[in-house]
Amino acid sequence: MKNKILNLLGLATRAGNIVAGNNACENALKMKKIKMLVISEEASDKTKKNYKFYAEKYNIPIIFIGTIEELSKVIGQKNKAIIGIKDINIVKGIQKLINGGEAIG
Repeated sequence: MKNKILNLLGLATRAGNIVAGNNACENALKMKKIKMLVISEEASDKTKKNYKFYAEKYNIPIIFIGTIEELSKVIGQKNKAIIGIKDINIVKGIQKLINGGEAIG
């Protein structure tokens, strides 16, 4: 399941539908552009707590998956523990995988 989710993140990246990094995600959240947050399991407890708060505040799903290296590699950037997904269809595909189904497409 993790690899399929990472593949969907790669697809979203190629389509230009992600925001990566702390500052970029915070700004996009405030502008209500993010539909789901993806946080590395290696992120600090403070970061996880902050983004759980944002997820509740803006009523968006949040998942904790992968290492910082895995997330960074799939989006073609370095040292990114926080990714915001802007495409609702990618979000639906990830949620379907998490809930036990196969991804769309």
